[in-house]
Amino acid sequence: MKLLKPIALAAALLVSALAHADINVGVTLSATGPAASLGIPEKNTISLMPQTIAGQKVNYIVLDDASDTTAAVSNTRKLISENKVDVILGSTTTPNSLAMIDAVAEAQTPMISIAASALIIEPQDGGKKRWVFKTPQNDIMMSLAIAEHMANSGVKTVAFIGFSDAYGEGWYKEFVKAAELKKIQIVSNERYSRTDTSVTGQVLKIMAAKPDAVLVAGSGTPAALPQKTLKERGFGGKMYQTHGVANADFLRVGGKDVEGTFLPAGPVLVAAQLPADHPVKKSAMAYVTAYEAAFGKGNVSTFGAHAWDAGLLMTAAVPVALKKAQPGTPAFRAALRDALENVKELPGAHGIFNLSPTDHLGLDQRGRVMVKVEGGTWKYQP
Repeated sequence: MKLLKPIALAAALLVSALAHADINVGVTLSATGPAASLGIPEKNTISLMPQTIAGQKVNYIVLDDASDTTAAVSNTRKLISENKVDVILGSTTTPNSLAMIDAVAEAQTPMISIAASALIIEPQDGGKKRWVFKTPQNDIMMSLAIAEHMANSGVKTVAFIGFSDAYGEGWYKEFVKAAELKKIQIVSNERYSRTDTSVTGQVLKIMAAKPDAVLVAGSGTPAALPQKTLKERGFGGKMYQTHGVANADFLRVGGKDVEGTFLPAGPVLVAAQLPADHPVKKSAMAYVTAYEAAFGKGNVSTFGAHAWDAGLLMTAAVPVALKKAQPGTPAFRAALRDALENVKELPGAHGIFNLSPTDHLGLDQRGRVMVKVEGGTWKYQP
């Protein structure tokens, strides 16, 4: 009997410890390298996330993958094996996020990507991607917004130049569909690397095709290069960019050469300009207020807001998962995945999220607006 008492006490202490286990959140972002202008505001945003959720302490382990796919995978495996994380947030870019899928699926750990391509979560066929969610708008949603704006502006022909990776390829695939719907002809299709310092050859081919407009499918500051080169060569048609450029660094690097550019973006980019009855204004302004209080006025970017929305999804799912299991266990990770899949009508900085077993993004048309670069800043286009 004397032996049983210490065993019972130890068991009780173990149960108590498990009941108060911390939630460990693994984060891998591109805080350096070509995608740093995206990753830095994302990293800043992690510091604004809740330190407790439903009474449980939350620990954030943040690693830099330097915009490199190999590093993103290495970080993911380290966070899972060494830090025993319950969920992964990241990474910043599409190539990195795609590369991470095998690792999270093997470990059966949910991942919320903050990169754009639909390839990250589609198809939802019960395979590896059932563990993966994301917060940025899908390329087809934004492609349709661009094609609609082009058609309404009288654009008949367009040239395309995008990154020579999954981001550029994904955008071209979706934009082809949108352009066909609006009877817009794509007259040139060019590629360049995120690290290129010259795109003269590609721009000369575009100029020779004499398009009414050019769409640049890049992200961050490297997306300014084709547009600056086109400007130098005297291109006078309309310029379009993707939501991958919606940060202050793009405006700084592009300067006067990106004036007049049109792009689709999440509502958060122009939150203060939205009508009072816009369904996302309140939730978008909540992020703007929090970020500017910590990092200064005028520093908000849509990329940090994607990280914020990932945090909101996690915060909504954790209380549901805690009813079924405790952090640090396979059962909790599975319950968290299931809870994420059932988030409904969650207002975020970029839209209203309604996830399901077949839709691991859950945004609708409330998650996009058209924006113009005007006077060195972003102007909402009603």
